[in-house]
Amino acid sequence: MIELAGIVILGILAQWFAWKLKIPAILPLILIGLLVGPVSSLYTENGMKLLEPIWNGQKGLFPGEGLYYFVSLAISIILFEGGLTLKREEIKNVGPEITKLITLGSVITFFCAGLAAHYIFYLSWEVSFLFSSLVIVTGPTVITPILRNIPLKKDVSAVLKWEGILIDP
Repeated sequence: MIELAGIVILGILAQWFAWKLKIPAILPLILIGLLVGPVSSLYTENGMKLLEPIWNGQKGLFPGEGLYYFVSLAISIILFEGGLTLKREEIKNVGPEITKLITLGSVITFFCAGLAAHYIFYLSWEVSFLFSSLVIVTGPTVITPILRNIPLKKDVSAVLKWEGILIDP
């Protein structure tokens, strides 16, 4: 229970910090997540993380498959909220741009990111193109909160929002 309280408190602090600095909340949330998770295991005596949300096990913050269900619920709420903000009129204005991004943009990203991963990081072809297929997706869970904090032109915001929702698997 202490771990859950710690996560909630750190999340609230990250949101407050982002609000004070007028930056997207995703940035401090990612930094705190990295510090509490993978980075914190570097500094504990026994190599344990400060917060250990066990994925498959009988102990921990989310026993068994609890973390999977918790994350699924959180993502579904974010997607539902993002869907409520979509407007049909927007797709009429920016439909061709969205279509190009989803089709041509995805193909270009797939091949360029795969080649870059192979030749820059010396990954195998299989891993390189697995990586490239992952970086194609922008994801509404990241785009929607960022669009709330960064003032963009209406059409640019609409393209990013629709593309993020339509390309998400």
